[in-house]
Amino acid sequence: VVLAACKGDGRALEYAAPELQADREIVLLAVSTWGVALMHASPDIRSDREVVLAACKGDGRALEYAAPELQADREIVLLAVSTWGTALMHASPNIRSDREVVLAACKDDGRALEYAAPELTSDHEIVITAVTRYGYMLEYAAPALKSDRDIVLTAIRSDARDAYKSAAPELRADREIILAAVTKDKYALEDVPPELQSDSEIVRAADYYEPVGRMQLEFGRDRRYSSWEVLC
Repeated sequence: VVLAACKGDGRALEYAAPELQADREIVLLAVSTWGVALMHASPDIRSDREVVLAACKGDGRALEYAAPELQADREIVLLAVSTWGTALMHASPNIRSDREVVLAACKDDGRALEYAAPELTSDHEIVITAVTRYGYMLEYAAPALKSDRDIVLTAIRSDARDAYKSAAPELRADREIILAAVTKDKYALEDVPPELQSDSEIVRAADYYEPVGRMQLEFGRDRRYSSWEVLC
């Protein structure tokens, strides 16, 4: 009965008797249909390479439940992060230093950059891959890459405000960077250096104002600007 249930839906393993959660055939069937069913397997089965490989092939999240020695298995981790990038968080430290593994993880989900070894956060290809979809991951890039114009602009196109705030100070004062940020997200204007917040080109790019008769709505909660002060 349990064998048939797990063949149809791996989640059934949760309700199996303990001795059946230690049955290799049953667990292998379960993780083949729902990889995360590995969480319900006995400790011995979680150390079985073939079972863990099958689980991670279906769902990279299964890596969390693999035995520590298999979280250090390059083939298993590479398979896991290719289907669930942030599974990198469950890989052993030495695997997080593997460039191919980290790049594969970031290609699937840029948020994996948070779990990369420090030396790989200065890798241009890895970081630009990560920030292309998740601009706010610029926060986890090495300082040198927060000064890289190409990377910062790429990040801003994805997540303008958070990426802008993570850029190096010299780029946060750069007109091209500011214009890119406020064009994408008008609220980024609040994070621009005060001396540039009233710059007419930047304010126009932000399109922060809405007409109200001859005047326009002031910027920010403190209502510091009016249309005639900035746009005229």
